[in-house]
Amino acid sequence: MFSQSLTAKSILLNACVALSALGFACASANVLAKSQAQSDRQRALELYEAQNFIGAVPLLEKIAAANPNDIFILSRLGFALYASSAIEKDPAARRKMLERARTFLLRSQSLGDDSNLTKTTLSALATKDPTDVPFSNVKAAEAAIREGEAAFVRGELDKALAKYKQALELDPHLYEAALYAGDMEFKKGHQSTDAQFRSDAFDRAGIWFAKAIAIDPDRETAHRYWGDALDAQGKTSDARDRFIDAIIAEPYNQRSYVGLSQWAERHDVSVGHPKIEFPTNVSSGQKGQVDITLDPKVLADKGDGSSAWVLYGMKRALWRTKTFAEKFPNEKDYRHTLAEEADALKTMADQANSLLKEQKVKQLDSSIENVVKLNSAGLLEAYILFAKPDQGIARDYVTYRILNRDKLRRYWKEFVVSH
Repeated sequence: MFSQSLTAKSILLNACVALSALGFACASANVLAKSQAQSDRQRALELYEAQNFIGAVPLLEKIAAANPNDIFILSRLGFALYASSAIEKDPAARRKMLERARTFLLRSQSLGDDSNLTKTTLSALATKDPTDVPFSNVKAAEAAIREGEAAFVRGELDKALAKYKQALELDPHLYEAALYAGDMEFKKGHQSTDAQFRSDAFDRAGIWFAKAIAIDPDRETAHRYWGDALDAQGKTSDARDRFIDAIIAEPYNQRSYVGLSQWAERHDVSVGHPKIEFPTNVSSGQKGQVDITLDPKVLADKGDGSSAWVLYGMKRALWRTKTFAEKFPNEKDYRHTLAEEADALKTMADQANSLLKEQKVKQLDSSIENVVKLNSAGLLEAYILFAKPDQGIARDYVTYRILNRDKLRRYWKEFVVSH
């Protein structure tokens, strides 16, 4: 009995020791696994920040598989796949990479990712695959810029820069070559911890971005990238101006607004168009008639000038029935134009000013007051083009910009960006 008891105790003790050892081994394995996961994550992000997207993708994929809800990793994996696709020569394989990039980015977005990185990359993925379109018709320049792209996604920034410079020399009209050269200088500056090197690199980046803008001032990217370089140097006002120029270059492209939006967040600046509520609607009725719909408050005569909206509606109705055909004889079908909207708002502003002068109104309705301010500043057209465009009005933007770029800048600086 005593012997059996000792044997049982021995077995129990050995079992406990074995279990303890097993528990220790499991705990050690967990620690090692966590350590490896942290190491993989750190290395993946180091590669990503070094622009070595080719090297980063496998590690990012491994981390994403283990952490499918990590939006920080998902967004960077999506972008890294998108960037890496540029050097994939097989069209089918490239399309697969782009679709995977889109899948990861959409998942990240569905989990709450509202970053500009994800938004802009998804926007780029919604367009035609740029790899199918040559950068340049000059074969040597095309070859050089493609070599630059291949070096870039491997994180070889100096080699990429040299190839972009070569491409621009071979084709002086190659916008992307100047743009990408500037981007390499910017990234080199961003990665450095040496203050002087950073400043010099950002200055060099600005020179390249200026060259790209000289090639085509009506593409937004070089303006926006230059703004990033200036803001990194602490040149806040200059950066704001470049971001505004990006919007002026392509106002109906969502990516154009990313720079100013991020700038405003960094510097705690409010950005918003003047608030104008339109209580009058003009539409086509039956048998060629024009319907004017008025909000009841317009007819309530509150003594705030709201009745001036009646003239706005009447002026727009006249444009539909008569003025458009007179002003645009070469256009067969009516469209809502910048000229019509500006004419109607100016007529309303003149009426509101008359009411004030005649002391029939002491304080204008806030919407009408904003219309009057914009009219006095000569910036009604800019407001319409940026804040109230429809398909018809947007068609007039390029023509207006040719002679009024300064007014477009003034609108953003004086009315949209708070000081």
